[in-house]
Amino acid sequence: MASVKQIQVTVDCAEPERVARFRSQVLGYEHVGSACVDPSGAGPRLYFQRVPEGKVVKNRLHLDVRVGTGLVGDERVAALESECARLLALGAVRVRLLRAWRQRVVPVPLRRFHSPESQGIR
Repeated sequence: MASVKQIQVTVDCAEPERVARFRSQVLGYEHVGSACVDPSGAGPRLYFQRVPEGKVVKNRLHLDVRVGTGLVGDERVAALESECARLLALGAVRVRLLRAWRQRVVPVPLRRFHSPESQGIR
């Protein structure tokens, strides 16, 4: 059996170019039409395809943006808040602050956002 060399994550949406531009800015990827490409080649290509129907139910896939890994306490909170401000400036919508989410794994509150098409970002 052949091994998989690369994967692409495909996301249905109403405005592929808009969502691809937003995700590229969030992740530091290159924006190529309806796709986002990791300039280092390490991460997967993200492709956004236009579909006629709107979002009906909760997404079963979401992209987590990990910020402040390796930092603790006030340093980590500052890194998270800085990234929050950046995401809001790009057009994200802050949904809520998850104060006690998996406290044993993540010892500081998580921030939850939606992209311009209400796709989850944590």
